[in-house]
Formats: sequence, C-alpha cells, structure tokens
Amino acid sequence: MYSPQVGTLVSDLDTPSMIVDLDLAEANLKKLMDQLLPTGLNIRPHLKTTKSAIVAKKMVQAGAKGGCVAKVSEAEAIAAAGFHDLLITCEIVGPAKVKRLVELFRKHRSIRIVVDSHVGATAINNALSASGIKDPINVLIDLDVGLHRTGVKPGDPAVALASHVAGLEHLKLIGVQGYEGHLQHLHDKEDRKTQCLESMAVLTGTADSLRNAGHNIEVVTTGGTGTAEFCATVPGVTELQPGSFIFMDTDYRNAVGSFYTNSLTILSTVVSKQGDRAVTIDSGLKSLTTDSGLAECKDRRYDYGVLGDEHGSLIWEAGTPDLEVGDRVEMVPSHIDPTVNLHDFYYAHRKGVVEEIWPVDSRGKVQ
Repeated sequence: MYSPQVGTLVSDLDTPSMIVDLDLAEANLKKLMDQLLPTGLNIRPHLKTTKSAIVAKKMVQAGAKGGCVAKVSEAEAIAAAGFHDLLITCEIVGPAKVKRLVELFRKHRSIRIVVDSHVGATAINNALSASGIKDPINVLIDLDVGLHRTGVKPGDPAVALASHVAGLEHLKLIGVQGYEGHLQHLHDKEDRKTQCLESMAVLTGTADSLRNAGHNIEVVTTGGTGTAEFCATVPGVTELQPGSFIFMDTDYRNAVGSFYTNSLTILSTVVSKQGDRAVTIDSGLKSLTTDSGLAECKDRRYDYGVLGDEHGSLIWEAGTPDLEVGDRVEMVPSHIDPTVNLHDFYYAHRKGVVEEIWPVDSRGKVQ
C-alpha cells in the first residue's frame, strides 16, 4: 500500500498530493501573531481552513487561544483528534444535529456555540435538559453585521434573543459573534477597512446594548484573514477568527496582497502532451476547486484550465520552457478551504523533504 513517510522526498510523492512548505507556513503564522498578539486580543483561528488538530495545536503554541469550526461534525472530528477548545460558528438546527451536539458536549465541556433564533436556542436547551447534563453550554448570539447569511438583526431583535437565551437554564450567554464575510475579498483596502469598521460599530454597539440590558457579554468575536487587522483596532472587540492566512490562496492574495505567502500547493504530474505548447496534468476538479476561479501554476508562465474530474491543462507562450510527460508542477489553489477538503493528508516539507504528515481530520465533515 502507498504510504509515504517522514523523510520522503517531495519529488518521490505520488500525485496529486497536497504539500505545505513549512518555512512559508511558519512565516505566515509568525506574521499574524506578531501583528495581532500585541493588541491583547484573543486569536481563535478558524479551522474550517486547515481541518487539522495538529495545525490547531501549532497555532496555539504560537499564541492562539482555541479554534473555530463551522459544523458539529467538524467539532466531533477535531475533538476526537485531541483539540477541544472549539467555537462552532454556524447555527445548530434540527433534531439530529442537536442530538450530536449534546453528545459532543457530554464529552467536551469547552465547546461553545452560536444561536440566532428563539427556536434554535430552545431546542438545544430542551435537549440538554433531557440529557441529564447539569452544566450549561456557553452560547454567543450570532449577529448579522452585513453578510445577510445568518445572524439575528441588530437592535431590538438581538436584545430580545439575548433575553430569551438568558432565561434558558442550560444555556449560558457569554458573548456575540459577527462575521463580515462579505468584505474579506474586497480588493480596495480602504474600502474594505471602511466597511469593516462600519460592521464593527454594529457588533460592538450591539454588545453594549446587551450589557445595558443586564447581560454579561465577555466575548465579542469577529474577523477573517482579510479584515482581522482592522477589527483589532476597534475597542470592544475581544477575539479574532482568521483562518486562511496560514496557507492562503489566489483569491485572498489578489485581495489583500503579499503580506502572507501561498504556502500550500497541489503537486501534480504532466501525464500527456497535447500540442506544441499544451500538456495535461493529473489535477482536475477532484483536486482543485473552481468556485473562486481557476487555480494557478506556481510558475505563472503556465496557464491552467480544467479538463474534467481528474485532469487539467497547462498552456504557455512561445519562448517558455516546454513541459514534458513526467514533469512535476505545483498548483496554487484559488480557494483554500474547499480544496483542503478534497485531500486526506498534508505532506509538510522543508526544502523538499517531508518533515511531517498531517491528517485532514475533518475532511468531508459538512453536517
């Protein structure tokens, strides 16, 4: 059975393989921590990017406090792999999902959740009541700060929901979450900053309104790779949730520039020659996602195209060195999160030698 080991040369890996340049990834992590730790805010990286308990632990060692996941199933997988300090950032709705949450909380009391409706909060409270678990689960009000995806509206609706949650015996209100996801990839930095500060005013203003209503709001969590630096300047914000920064992708690079470096690539092989300046590689839709545009070859002289599930194309201009069957290329994903979700392992290398192998613990965990 194919089973690469630590010490394997990257050049000997089968393809497609997801590889991480450790020097670049560690530099990205250091840049983030150097920028944000001096603010005194907690950094709770979003693990929907890395989907790895090992990477989560590395980020905590660098100064992070806990992590975020999107779904209950992600929390199950990451907790089972040994990392438990998790905030589930998506609403948990439906009997099956609520039951799974209760069983997860039975094992790991550090789990935090968000709610944005009376119905959702009540269902979780009732399930916890029936479970016999005495400890309340820590809850944040999810606030719509402009994305219009999830979250209760600011103002009276948020105050009413907080009062409802506060009256539920098995839920403990500790804060508010507001994710300005609609701003992460705005290319104009000043526009991104201005709109982010507007969203932060909604978030921190709501937190103050909840405090004025008598609620103990300790956590105000927000931010992503494209906005964390702006969120960190806002009084009242306590926690930041960047995720993609450690690996990056072309979408974020095009938006926020080269402060962080693309440290993750998909190692691919040229499998067929299709013309004087055209070849086919073994990375298609099952290896690289296209929702944020096409991936790019690390050597940008070669232009990528999709040829189906298993294949992609590379073409180039005259005068560029030809690619031949058997050559290796590295592809830079356009959207890191769903690309990682297509692979089982990271092969983390330093100067071309595999130093660590990380399982993608929560691959496929979408429930």
